[in-house]
Amino acid sequence: MENKAYAFWAGLFTVVLTAAIGLTAYLFNVDRTVRVPYDLLARTNVTGLFADAAVRFRGLDVGRVQSIKFDPTHPGQILIRIMVDEHAPITHSTFGSLGLQGVTGIAFIQLDDSGRDQRPLPSSPQNVAQLPMRPGLFDQLQQRGDVLLRKLEKVTDNVNDMLSPEMVAQLHDTAASIEQAASGVAALTRQVAPVVAKLPGTVDQLNHTLASTNQMITGLNRPDGPFERNLNKVGTAAQQAGDALAQMNTSLQDLSARVGYETLPRVNSLTEDVRSAAQSIDRAADTFSTNPRSVLFGAPRAAPGPGEAGFTWPTAAAAPAAH
Repeated sequence: MENKAYAFWAGLFTVVLTAAIGLTAYLFNVDRTVRVPYDLLARTNVTGLFADAAVRFRGLDVGRVQSIKFDPTHPGQILIRIMVDEHAPITHSTFGSLGLQGVTGIAFIQLDDSGRDQRPLPSSPQNVAQLPMRPGLFDQLQQRGDVLLRKLEKVTDNVNDMLSPEMVAQLHDTAASIEQAASGVAALTRQVAPVVAKLPGTVDQLNHTLASTNQMITGLNRPDGPFERNLNKVGTAAQQAGDALAQMNTSLQDLSARVGYETLPRVNSLTEDVRSAAQSIDRAADTFSTNPRSVLFGAPRAAPGPGEAGFTWPTAAAAPAAH
């Protein structure tokens, strides 16, 4: 009896412990997040998407896919029911797209927001809100596949044109020209090599010349140097020349004053005397031309005027005879 009681209590303890572990695991793993249903309306392929797939809003996990089915009211349209955290910022401008996890091919729902309408989009199990489903990357590639193929064909044709026999011949000619240019550069390098070998000596001479020039400039810049002394001499000579010019200017001013106050009045007086003499000579010449005898007998006396002795009135002219 004692062994049976021990076995009973041991089995009961094991059962209770197992139940407690299971309950603890359930309580820790149960999802207590309140989720709101939304329906995604997809007209594109949903390859790789399964129920219970992740729903992410700009990379953050916000929910799970609940179901995937065809929309009975719109043939060809797929209805994807997702359960999203009630705190997720779902607005009227939120949309969904299909994303892939690495290279496994497993898809998930990627939610994003264009920002055009920031009003929150309410939803409930009784009135489920709908969100548009935009094409994913692979869907866009499939839609643009024809355009990409045509562009690829065009690029291939251009490559074929570039590799045509004529173009290949031109490339060979270009390569030959480049080879000739390289040969010319090599020959020029060999010719320049002797000149380059002389460059160190030339540089040394140039350094020596620069040192001599520097020494000469230093000597010229000294206060007691020859350049400074010569400049002082030139300055002294210039000052003496300035003094001489000042003295000459003073002499010219004195000469001008003498000419203005002494010489010019004398010249004016001499001019008046010359004018008087010229007038006397003119009167004498007139007298000589009128009465040459006046040179020998003197100038005739002037006729007496009225009231003077010997004055006679001139007789009246005889009247002309009548015819």
